[in-house]
Amino acid sequence: MFISSQLRFFRLFILFPLFFLISLSACDNTQQNKLKKTDILIYCGITMVKPINDIAKKFEAAHEGINIIISQGGSEGLYQSLKTSKKGDLYLPGSFSYRERHFDEGLLSHYVDLGFNQAAMMVAKGNPKNISADLNNLYDENLSVVIASPEMGSIGRETKKILVKKGIYEKVVNNAIYQTSDSRTLNQAIKNGDADIIINWKATAYFEENKEQIDVIPLQPEEAKPKRLALNLLTFSKYSDTAKKFMELAKSPEGLAIFSNYGFALPDASEKKEE
Repeated sequence: MFISSQLRFFRLFILFPLFFLISLSACDNTQQNKLKKTDILIYCGITMVKPINDIAKKFEAAHEGINIIISQGGSEGLYQSLKTSKKGDLYLPGSFSYRERHFDEGLLSHYVDLGFNQAAMMVAKGNPKNISADLNNLYDENLSVVIASPEMGSIGRETKKILVKKGIYEKVVNNAIYQTSDSRTLNQAIKNGDADIIINWKATAYFEENKEQIDVIPLQPEEAKPKRLALNLLTFSKYSDTAKKFMELAKSPEGLAIFSNYGFALPDASEKKEE
């Protein structure tokens, strides 16, 4: 009887720590599950990163367990990245033309309009060389010119379109000291003193890091047509319901106000399609 009691005690002594460890492990797994986040990946053209980042912060604050990841770069490069990886949820290029160009490939689902951007000429703050609002200045040999490559991103494509329409594209290419990839490096060319004049998306001149060093020389709408910004749902999104909720916030008055604060024009219901 005494031996039997000892055996029962011994078994309990051995098994209790095991039960405790199993219980602790179950608690840890529960905690880990609570800490897991749903990652929503947005491919975003550099020009729109700031407003999208602000909207992402609001979305994360309102939706516990959601983490917004923003992949930024030139619009074409981003598309090729998402096409190769088949990962991600949303795509925001710098122009509606990227949707039109790639839609038949079947990766872009429905979209929401987030407003307009427009190209402009830009110079150093105060326009020290008194450059006028004339596109012909871009092939003036007395001025240092930097342009974006049409192969890399939306501003390069738009620049080529504007200059081809004007009939001066080859002259400007020959006069440019170099070509760059995107809106950020274009602005850096002005700030570094490499360029006297560039063509870039107008909104970028009003960003905090640029507004004290760059001035805008506006172009007329017939020279530089305002470009629609469309946030596209990706057909292979794993979290399409959550991505759609983000799209709803982005196109809401609150979301559009954020875009407006960064210098983008608000959507116009009468605007149907870019030329």
